[in-house]
Amino acid sequence: MPDNDGWPADRIDTESAHSARIYDYVLGGKDYYPADKEAGDAMVREWPAMPVHMRANRDWMNRAVRWLAESAGIRQFLDIGTGIPTSPNLHEIAQSVAPESRVVYVDNDPIVLTLSQGLLASTPEGRTAYIEADFQHPEAVLGSAEFRETLDLGQPVALTVIAIVHFVLDEDDAVGIVRRLLDPLPPGSYLAMTIGTAEFAPEEVGRVAREYAARGMPMRLRTMSEAEEFFEGLDLVEPGIVQVHKWCPDGTGEAGVRDEDIAMYGAIARKG
Repeated sequence: MPDNDGWPADRIDTESAHSARIYDYVLGGKDYYPADKEAGDAMVREWPAMPVHMRANRDWMNRAVRWLAESAGIRQFLDIGTGIPTSPNLHEIAQSVAPESRVVYVDNDPIVLTLSQGLLASTPEGRTAYIEADFQHPEAVLGSAEFRETLDLGQPVALTVIAIVHFVLDEDDAVGIVRRLLDPLPPGSYLAMTIGTAEFAPEEVGRVAREYAARGMPMRLRTMSEAEEFFEGLDLVEPGIVQVHKWCPDGTGEAGVRDEDIAMYGAIARKG
């Protein structure tokens, strides 16, 4: 349980479950409240594979960022929906490959703002920044001083949108939001995403989605064809859009993971 000393307590709703804190609780973190624990326990009862699924998504982020830094040579990252910091954070992975890497984190949860000091511990050669903004308003991100001062749009940027679009409903146009974030980025930039799906365990994941919805967090889980819409006009990196545990596995966390344990597609694509 986090200590409230120094926190903007009036801005943090401790009585209602929050998706980032549920994620933190299920993964064994410490930055959650009783409402988050209750929600996480209820969801795991409905789908016991949920911790496996969440760890696989986190492992995908590690592999994807390392690939972007090592194989694609990316030195700038725009991370949307950062969530509660969990080491290794994105900048730690990128800067372990290239210490000069620059990272801008974006989230609209005040608890993330409070904990963001760990996100700002950059190497001397690189730089990190944090923007408190709602990614459903891309102009607030792209127009911020932190964005302009940290990233050079004369060089490629990796836009990472990990485990968030399943909380964006159709009327809010998740594909359009992602495209508005990607459009200003120069050729040679990349889009790295994970996208929630119920295609492999529809009953179990459907029950989890109902638990989220009952707590004011409705979900929009997508099919493969719907996931493909995010990458139209881009060049997918092999192996394309696959379940996250099947994307460039490195042998460290995929053993024994069944397809029905994973409710997330993952992919990276290059902007031409």
